[in-house]
Amino acid sequence: MNLSKTISALLLCFSIAVSTSAQDQEADSTGLPGDNFSLQGALDLFKKAGSPEEFEKLLNTQDNKVNNLDLNGDGQIDYIRVTGKKQDDVQIFVLQALVSSSESQDIAVISLEKTAEDNAVIQIEGDADIYGESTIAEPLPEADNAFNYSPASHGPSVSSPEGIIVNVWFWPCVRFVYAPAYVVWVSPFTWVAHPVWWRPWRPMPYYQYRPYCVHYNTRYVVVPTRRIQPARVMYRPTRMTSVTVIQRNRVVVNNYRNTRVNRPDTRQNYGGGRGGYTPGRTNGNYTPGRINNGGRNYTPGRVSNGGNYTPGRTYNGGGNRQSGGNGGGNRTSNNNGGGRGGRATRN
Repeated sequence: MNLSKTISALLLCFSIAVSTSAQDQEADSTGLPGDNFSLQGALDLFKKAGSPEEFEKLLNTQDNKVNNLDLNGDGQIDYIRVTGKKQDDVQIFVLQALVSSSESQDIAVISLEKTAEDNAVIQIEGDADIYGESTIAEPLPEADNAFNYSPASHGPSVSSPEGIIVNVWFWPCVRFVYAPAYVVWVSPFTWVAHPVWWRPWRPMPYYQYRPYCVHYNTRYVVVPTRRIQPARVMYRPTRMTSVTVIQRNRVVVNNYRNTRVNRPDTRQNYGGGRGGYTPGRTNGNYTPGRINNGGRNYTPGRVSNGGNYTPGRTYNGGGNRQSGGNGGGNRTSNNNGGGRGGRATRN
C-alpha cells in the first residue's frame, strides 16, 4: 500500500514538472510562424550540404528538426523548396513554403558573396511576415575554428562592430555553387509535384520543437547588420507572400510589431533565441510584400507612419494604375486598354 502511494506521488511530481517545463517553453514562444522554423538550423544544413539540391532535401528531412511549419493549417508539415539566383559574385537562395496549389510563402533568404579568391561570407534573413521583423543570422566565429579569420590582409575574416565575420569558402555547398560548371538551382517541385522520397509529417508542439532550435543557436548568432547589400536588391522583386498566411497570422504579427515599435533597442549580438531587434518597417502594422494569390501578383508600396496599409500599385486585370506620392497629393491615372496600364511611378 505504501509502495503504491509512493509511486503515485512520484508520478504526480513528474507530471507537474513536465507540465511546468512545457508552460515555461510555451511562454517563450512569440506565437509567430517563425517560431517553427530555425534560421540557424537552416544555415547548419547549408554548411553540411554538398549542393543546393541536397540542401533542399535536408530541409525537408524530418530527422533534422529544422522545419516545423504548417502555414496552411492542414495538420501536415509544409514542403520547403529552394530557388537560387546569381549576379556576379553574389548569390541568393530563397526558401519558400508551398502553401497550396496557387500560393507559396517566402520563409527566408540565404545571401552568399565571394569576397576574395578563397573567401566568402554568408547570412540568412527570415521574412518579416514570418518572424514579425527581419531577422538575420550568421555563423558564430567560435562555431568552427577552421572558418575563423586569420591575420592575413585578405584572410578568412575581418573585424567589425558586430564581431568577426566567418569565412565560409570551404563549406562544400559554397565551393559547389562557385564552380565554373554550376547551373543555378531552381527547384522543380510544386504543390502537385513533390519529390518521390518526401512524405509530410505532423508538426510538433512548440515545447517539443524548441530544444532543437536551442541546439542550433549555439553555433549561429542573430545580428543587426546586413553584410551583403546587393543580395537585398536581387531578392526584392521576387519576394512572394501568401494571402492564406497573411490572413491566418495578421493579428499575431500586428500585436508583435506594436509591442516592438516603441521598445528600446536591446540588441544582443551573441545571445540565445532570436537575438536583437532589427525591424523591417518603422510602423507597427502588418505589411506584406508580394502576394501570390493564384492570379496577377500584387505588390504594395510604402507604408506611411500613420499605421495604415496603403498599396503603391494595384493591378486588377483591367489595366488601372494607382500611384501615390510623398509630396503634394496623389495622382491616379487610368488605362482602359486592358494591358499593363503603363509603368507605375515610385512611391
